[in-house]
Amino acid sequence: METNNNLSENGIPRRRALGKGLEELFNSEVLDYSTVEERIVNETPKEEITNVKLSELRSNPYQPRKVFDPEALQELSNSIKEHGVFQPIIVKRSIKGYEIIAGERRVKASQLAGLTEIPAIIRDFNDTQMMEIALLENLQRENLTAMEEANAYKKLQETLSITQEDLAKRLGKSRSHITNMIGLLTLPDDIQEEVNNKMISMGHARVLSKLDNREQQRQLADKIIKEGISVRDLEELSQKPMITKANPQKRKHETNEYAYLQEEMSEKLGTKVSIKKNKIEIHFVNNSDLNRILELLNIESR
Repeated sequence: METNNNLSENGIPRRRALGKGLEELFNSEVLDYSTVEERIVNETPKEEITNVKLSELRSNPYQPRKVFDPEALQELSNSIKEHGVFQPIIVKRSIKGYEIIAGERRVKASQLAGLTEIPAIIRDFNDTQMMEIALLENLQRENLTAMEEANAYKKLQETLSITQEDLAKRLGKSRSHITNMIGLLTLPDDIQEEVNNKMISMGHARVLSKLDNREQQRQLADKIIKEGISVRDLEELSQKPMITKANPQKRKHETNEYAYLQEEMSEKLGTKVSIKKNKIEIHFVNNSDLNRILELLNIESR
């Protein structure tokens, strides 16, 4: 008598593990989300693709995307109405229903299209794998906002415990791009929100993130929003002393002779660096960020 290895003792289909796809992906030199999802889909027998109720799905808790373009979702919804869902989503069983690992846009578009079910592949993921695959899908497939992208890089770097330089190589990005994006996380929360809402562009935000003075950041942010100044104009304005009542004479005598060194060190460390009065100031957001900087400087924290 033949036995079906895909069934457990009680006749319920066994849940397949993730397989080699994700393991090979994160052991490879370059991270490629499309490769792992394609491998999971291609290696899954058709009989293991099942329809799950949309009402039983919930977002991946590690999903970096907070803003979904309504026009793009509507376009995808129209396509789904006409052609159906082109590729199954990937989910993980949870205590109640399923958590979406890959394909949240397809889920939202299917809901708009009036569907009640969606084809899915069920796989076992641990929390780290869920975070990694959600971050990669969004970084390599979707148009994240600048702040979402910055947070995704930061989380991925911390998850993989690698330097910004190594992360840049594995994502096929330039080191300066990764550094500049992560540097946006030093902006005040209100300005980050304005970047997310596209009131301030990534180019403008990059210039603002290199300023030390929060008041100056706010003044220039308002100028961007109200007057629509260009990035070049913003760069010129950012070099001028603030027009404020606090210590105006002191600001007049400040020079920018170390600007190029500040830029180089900021790029290297991925944070703001100030050089003035024979003193170097390295800014950090929290203990995790401090430990990252110490690692780059080959200093062991105790």
